[in-house]
Amino acid sequence: MSITRLPALGALFLLAGAAPAVPVTPFAIGALHGTLRADTQTLAQLSPAGEPAFSFVPTAREAERSGDGYNYVGDLDLRLRVAGGTWRDFGSAHRRRPIVALPTPRGTIAAADITATMGDGMPLLVERRWQIDRGALALRFRLTNRSAAAVEIGGLGMPMAFDNIITGRDLDQAHAQASFADPYIGRDAGYLQVTRLNGQGPALLVLPGRDTPFEAYAPLADAAHAPADAVFTEKTRREQTFEGFYDWLVHSRGFAEREWRNAGGQWNAPTSRLLAPGASLEIGVRFVAAPTIRGIEPTLIAQRRPVAIGLPGYVVPTDQSASLFVRAPSRLTGFDSSPADALAVRRAGSIHGWTRLAIRSHGYGPARLTLHYADGQQQTVSYYVTRPLDTTMAALGRFATTRQWYEGKGDPFGRSPAILTYDHEAQRIVDVEPRVWIAGMSDEGGAGSWVAAMMKQLDHPDAAEVAKLERLVDETVVGRLQVADGPHRGGVRKSLFYYDPARFPTLYRDPAAWKSWTAWDAKQAGDLGRSYNYPHVAIGHWVLYRLARNHVGLVTRHDWRWYLDWAQTTIVAMMRDAPYYTQFGQMEGNVFLDILADLRREGMTAEADRIEALMRARTDHWAGLRYPFGSEMAWDSTGQPEVYDWLRHFGYGRQAVQTREVILGYDPTLPSWGYNGNARRYWDFLYGGKTARIERQIHHYGSTNNALPLFDSFRRDPTDLHLLRVAYGGLMGGITNIDRDGFASAAFHAWPDRMQWDAYSGDYGMGYFAHAYAVASYLVDDPTFGWLGFGGEVTQAAGSVTIRPRDGARTRLFIAPAGQWITLAAGRIAAARYAPKTGAITLTLDPADAATPAARLFVARTTPAGRDYAVAGGTAERGGVTLPLATTPVEVTLRPR
Repeated sequence: MSITRLPALGALFLLAGAAPAVPVTPFAIGALHGTLRADTQTLAQLSPAGEPAFSFVPTAREAERSGDGYNYVGDLDLRLRVAGGTWRDFGSAHRRRPIVALPTPRGTIAAADITATMGDGMPLLVERRWQIDRGALALRFRLTNRSAAAVEIGGLGMPMAFDNIITGRDLDQAHAQASFADPYIGRDAGYLQVTRLNGQGPALLVLPGRDTPFEAYAPLADAAHAPADAVFTEKTRREQTFEGFYDWLVHSRGFAEREWRNAGGQWNAPTSRLLAPGASLEIGVRFVAAPTIRGIEPTLIAQRRPVAIGLPGYVVPTDQSASLFVRAPSRLTGFDSSPADALAVRRAGSIHGWTRLAIRSHGYGPARLTLHYADGQQQTVSYYVTRPLDTTMAALGRFATTRQWYEGKGDPFGRSPAILTYDHEAQRIVDVEPRVWIAGMSDEGGAGSWVAAMMKQLDHPDAAEVAKLERLVDETVVGRLQVADGPHRGGVRKSLFYYDPARFPTLYRDPAAWKSWTAWDAKQAGDLGRSYNYPHVAIGHWVLYRLARNHVGLVTRHDWRWYLDWAQTTIVAMMRDAPYYTQFGQMEGNVFLDILADLRREGMTAEADRIEALMRARTDHWAGLRYPFGSEMAWDSTGQPEVYDWLRHFGYGRQAVQTREVILGYDPTLPSWGYNGNARRYWDFLYGGKTARIERQIHHYGSTNNALPLFDSFRRDPTDLHLLRVAYGGLMGGITNIDRDGFASAAFHAWPDRMQWDAYSGDYGMGYFAHAYAVASYLVDDPTFGWLGFGGEVTQAAGSVTIRPRDGARTRLFIAPAGQWITLAAGRIAAARYAPKTGAITLTLDPADAATPAARLFVARTTPAGRDYAVAGGTAERGGVTLPLATTPVEVTLRPR
C-alpha cells in the first residue's frame, strides 16, 4: 500500500485533458489516486492507479460545474427539526460559502468545518475529514448538536456524484470515460458499485462505515424543474444523456413523511435519529477498488463486509425453493421477514465457509429479509414473491386477449381486431394518446402488449388465444400495419393511430397535449423507415410458424410456410425500407437468427442465403467498430443482444466477448430483486409510461433482453457462474412486471417517491419476448456452492442428480457438467436425471395432448470440451428428433457418443 499526500495549494488536476480550475490536494492511496479541491475539499478526481486519463467522478467537467448547485462527493444534505417544529433542509452544495480548514494529523488528508456552507440557521456543527482508513480513502462527517434543544435528523444524505454524464460524448468517449453507479440498499451491508461503461476493471466500491447504513437512495432533483427554495437539487440538466445524481441516505424518515408519503413502500423502514444538545454523530464511507466486476464480492469479503448471494436469485415463485448463502465477519444470530409470512427461512448447514439459508415463499409481491449479526449490524435482502410461472404466463395471455382485446369499435384507424396498450390505473384500453404510437399498435410502446400475447403462445399455446392472434395478424398486421403487396411488401408502418384534428375534430381531448412532436400525422405514422418496428412483426409470424409446424390443429388460417415466408419477408423489408437504423442492433433482433435457422431446416435455401448476406453486411460493420452499440439515443442498452448473436454467428468471437463484458458494465448482480440483473434504462417512461419522467427503471425490457447474451456465454463457459447469476436475475426480473390479474407493466418506478409499477403496459412485451425466448432450467455443479438448479428443483441420489423444471416453459434445459443444451419445439420436460460418471441424461417428457402428439427434440454441445450426444429412439427430422408421446410420461435417454 502506498500513501502520498502533497501540499494543498499549487497542484493542479491530474486528469489528462482537463482544464485547470482551482488548486487541489493530490493523494495516492493504494489502487486509487485523486485530488480534492482546495476551496471546497470535495472530490475533484478519483482514478485507478496508472490511469490518470480516467476518473470515476466528473473531473473533465470541472469548469462547467463550478459554483452553487453542483454536487460533488464530499457534500452533505440534512433534513432536521426540533421537537414540535417543521422539517428544514440544509445542503453544502446549494449555496457555497467558505469552509474553515482544520488540522490534519497523520492519516488525515484534509479536514474542514463546513457548517457555514450548510446554510443559515444550521443547528449542528458539521466537520468533514478525508482520511486513510485500513488502507483505503475514507470520507467522514462529524455532526454535533450545538443548540440548546434536541434535534431530530430525518434526512442524512451524501451525494454520490459519479461521472454518468454522457452529454457531449460520442459512443467511444462514453465507454472510455463514463461510469454507472448501482446501489445495494441493504442497510449496514449496503454499498454502491461504480462500474465503467466498457465493463473493464477496476470497479469502485463505496462501503459504509460505522453508523452509516444504506437506508435509501434518493435522486437529487433537477434544479431547472424544482421549486425555487428546494435545497436537494443538481444543476446539471437531467435528460437522456444524464440520469442524475443520487443521495446515499443514512436516515430518510423526513422524506417518507413528506415527498414519499404516497409511495408504494421503501426498500428499508425509514428511520430518524435524535441528537441531544452537545451530542455528536459520526458517519462516513470508504472507497475501495475491486480489480474486476467479477471481483466485487471477493473484494467485499476481503474488506470484511457481510456478503449475501441468492441462488438462483431474489424472485421466488411459490412453487420453487431458493437458497441464500451468507458470509460475514460476525456471527449470524437471526433473521426475519417482512411481511412476516412472505418468506419461510431455515438454516440449512454450511459449505466452504458460507452459511446456507433455505427459503420458501408465500403470498405475492415484495418481501424484505433482514439478517441480524452478533455485532449489531443488520443486512436487508429484497425479494419478490410470484405465483408459479405457468400460472403467471396463463394470466398474462388471458388478460391480453380479453381485457386488452380491441374489436368492433368502428375504428377509423384500422385497429380492429387488436391488442392495445392498457391503463391499469384507469382500468381501460388506451385507444387515444398524444404519443400516438402508444395507441397505434406499433413502435415499442404500442406493440408491446400484442407481442407479449404472441410470445406467450410459444411455450404455452392456448387454442382460443391462438385463434384471436391469427385474426390479429391476418386482418390487422398484414391487413393494415404491414404492406401486403407491391414494391414495399413487408414494410411496417410506424403507427396505425395518428393525429388528424380536421378529420376527427372531437377525438383529441386536451388540445395542448397534442402540440408535441409525438403527435404524428397520417404521413408520419405511415412511414416505413423505423427498423425497430420490424422485429415485432417478424415475431408474430415466427411464433405462428412454430405452432403450425410443431403442433396439430392450433393454427388454422394458413399453413406453416405462409407464416415463415412472411417472417423472412419482414426481415428483407427492414433492410430495404428502413436501412438507417439497421446499422444498430434491434431489440428482439435475436429472433432473426431463429428465422434464419428455420429457413435452413425447411430447405428454403435461397431465402436463407439472402438473409444471411444482409446480416453479414451489418455484422462486418459492427466488427470494425470499437463499441458497436449505438441507437437513436446517445447511449443505449438495447442493441447489444442482437449484435452479440450475429458476432457469434459469423465467427467474431473476440468482439462478442467484448460485447458481453460491456453488458456486465451496466447489468449488475446485487442482493435485490429490483437491481439484480436490471440492465440500465432510465428514459423510456417518457415514451411508453403513464408517469413520464427521466427515472431509473426497474425491469424495463432491457433486463431480459440483455440476459440473452449472458445465457449464451454461460453455456459456452459453465465455470463462469457470474454470467448465469446476472442473466437469471434479468430473466426473472422480467416476470415481476406481471401482476396477479395478468396485467404487465412497462417497468417499476425506482425513485422512493413512487416505488410502484407504472400504470401503462407500454413496451413490456419486448421484455416478455426475451423471457419466453430464453426461459430454461439450468443444472449446475458449482465448486463453491455445490449442485444448483436455476429454474428447477434439484435432488441427489446415489450416482445421479435429478432436476425437475419449474421455469414455466419446461422446453429448454442446460446440463452444465455435460455441456448439453436440450431444447424442445414441442413437448415438455417433467424431469431430467444426469449420471455424472457415465454422462447419461434421461429425460421424462409429459404425456401427449391433442395439439402435441409428438415431441420435437434438439440437443447441442455448447463447450469445446463437451461430447456429442445421441438420442435413443425417435426419427431424425429437420436437424432434430421427433419422438412420439403417449398417454403416460415417456422416458428418453441421451448418451455421449
